[in-house]
Amino acid sequence: MLTDPIADMLTRIRNATRVYKESTEVPASRFKEEILKILAREGFIRGYERVEVEGKPYLRVYLKYGPRRGTKREQVIQHLRRISRPGRRVYVGVKEIPRVRRGLGIAILSTPKGVLTDREARKEGVGGELICEVW
Repeated sequence: MLTDPIADMLTRIRNATRVYKESTEVPASRFKEEILKILAREGFIRGYERVEVEGKPYLRVYLKYGPRRGTKREQVIQHLRRISRPGRRVYVGVKEIPRVRRGLGIAILSTPKGVLTDREARKEGVGGELICEVW
């Protein structure tokens, strides 16, 4: 059975957001940390920090919510979807990088210049593996 640690991280964030948790924890890796840096910089999460849980490194992700609408708070992350998976890798050239929700969302790519958003990758003129999309 193939495991996909990136899909696991995205699912933990998605599930925690749906039940309005303040934070969630995911097993740490440098690649996950790069994705979280982008999510924090783009305003989808409040931030993250490295923590030790039972002697193992984890990343604690602090989730972000908008103002209250009635009894519920607005979820900042409306949609979080894994695109490229271990069973089906998706690579795009600089001209095929998708615009997510006409620029309101972001696509995260793994490129030769590091992990970048769709806008940054177009600006740098590089394509790469399309990791996920967020809006």
